[in-house]
Amino acid sequence: MRPVFVQFRCIPGKTYEVADAIYDREIVSELYSTSGDYDLMAKIYIPEDQDVGRFLAENLFDIPGISRTLTTMTFRAF
Repeated sequence: MRPVFVQFRCIPGKTYEVADAIYDREIVSELYSTSGDYDLMAKIYIPEDQDVGRFLAENLFDIPGISRTLTTMTFRAF
């Protein structure tokens, strides 16, 4: 499994609905509200044999209320 971080910018007033929908999918390890350009940040463990882009698109990016995402790939934990 490889950890990936995804930040979500939500349509104003939809952050809690988006957070609930993300948790309902049961694929995130951790989900945080954040300050700055994005409203939420999720840590997701993606199976090694899965394509990251396809996995995220099929499992998260169709949630209503998301206006933008930023995915950060990880390589090594220190």
